[in-house]
Amino acid sequence: DASASEPGAKPDPALQSAVAGSWRTPANVERDKWRKPVEALTFWGLKPGMTVLELSPGGAWWTEILAPYARMTNGRYIATAADLNNPELSQAARDGRTQFEKRFSDQAIYGQIQLVNFGAKSVGLGAPNSVDFVLNGRNIHNWMAGGILDKVMGESFAVLKPGGILAIEEHRNAAETVQDPKAPTGYVAEAYVIAAAERAGFKLDARSDLYANPKDDRDHPFGVWTLPPVRRTAPQGQPADPKFDSAPYDAIGESDRMALRFVKPR
Repeated sequence: DASASEPGAKPDPALQSAVAGSWRTPANVERDKWRKPVEALTFWGLKPGMTVLELSPGGAWWTEILAPYARMTNGRYIATAADLNNPELSQAARDGRTQFEKRFSDQAIYGQIQLVNFGAKSVGLGAPNSVDFVLNGRNIHNWMAGGILDKVMGESFAVLKPGGILAIEEHRNAAETVQDPKAPTGYVAEAYVIAAAERAGFKLDARSDLYANPKDDRDHPFGVWTLPPVRRTAPQGQPADPKFDSAPYDAIGESDRMALRFVKPR
């Protein structure tokens, strides 16, 4: 039943232990009330021993949990990183990749992290049928803006084993919205995401409202980035506006978001 909320699985001790880890950044732990890592990963179907691929880890909020979890359960953690095969890759992107590697280099905590080239010109995410679980934490709007959503969905489908899981967390647009394909506000209609996943061959397995935030009316001057944790006070690329009052947006909290679980048919 695609409208089911929770599969009713009990969280495993390794997951609770990874979420409680002393290595996690305090600012990231602070956000657990919004990102609900134990509930979300349990809903999505993360299991011990899985090979996990995280797409565009960004600030590495999920990485701090997923990499230690994979190490504890004899799984594998793979993250996408700047595409070193792209001759146009900026030095900043190269440096970001190096910093990520350095940050997660302690194998006693994170195990052996693997990185895979990823970008508009990259080809594939690894050997076909080699991954159990692909996680995308709030990146769909970026791929829409970059015109690569179908590419990423297709490559995620290819790298997953039959029966493998695609887990999606994304800012949720109002259902009746006509979705702008560039997602300028950062919000995306759930139906748009489902259609993109289904085009790639995925089947919607379950959806959950664990990230629902009824206070979020999506009417913010700088899109979803007006809200925490970004708290933008001026249009992107312009200096912060010290006079901007963030208090009403802080009171909303983090965005209303979808949590979707897709499977690659067996």
